[in-house]
Amino acid sequence: MTLRTALGKRSEEKNRQIMQEDEQRRIILPRFVQIRATDVVGPASPARRALHHWKIGRVILSSSKTKRWHGNVEAIKSEYLNGVTTQMAAYGDRVRFSLFGSVQKPHYEVINTFDKKMAFDGNHHLHRAEEEEFGAGNVTPIFTLEQIKRLIAAGGSSRSTTRSPRAASSRSSTAGARPVTAAARAREAIDGEKYAYYKANRATLPEEINLHSDEISELMLQGKSAEQAFGEVIEKHF
Repeated sequence: MTLRTALGKRSEEKNRQIMQEDEQRRIILPRFVQIRATDVVGPASPARRALHHWKIGRVILSSSKTKRWHGNVEAIKSEYLNGVTTQMAAYGDRVRFSLFGSVQKPHYEVINTFDKKMAFDGNHHLHRAEEEEFGAGNVTPIFTLEQIKRLIAAGGSSRSTTRSPRAASSRSSTAGARPVTAAARAREAIDGEKYAYYKANRATLPEEINLHSDEISELMLQGKSAEQAFGEVIEKHF
């Protein structure tokens, strides 16, 4: 065999190997990752590291989407809800929770009076949510700040123990359930009337009127209408 023939066969074998690696690359990597087969040289090469991190990211993303919790907010611990109310006090008076993840630290979305939404992760940090995370079927109903505070007050130490949600529920239903339910119904009616008035008149109301939301609610619970309660608070603070 001549030297030219040997070099020719070696070149053909090298080209065949490169074509096979190119084919594997097109199958494994997404379209936005472009790596030449000749770049994949050793275990520590940038190309192999990129492929490794991409695979890990896909696994994490997939597992976070498949893991879901039951959506019963009464099972969320009071300590976590306290952090939620802190963000609500700063950014909006309504909240809803994503069903992706776990009941210990569910991601949530705070909604302000202008219906703008801001998402937070399980550590109460700002979170860039994927579109489906708070999409239809993947989210709880919307709760007001007052409702979350009532959940904290009603749950108290019972949610910080090892009791199951069913046990905690049966305990709350046998101990003082009637006054809590009555207060909840009154508050829900007040919140609805208060928000309807705000929505109809927000163009003429002070920008920081939402800071006095609890005071307005208390006045309405005393029998004042939404118009009277808003007017009294404005006269007092503005």
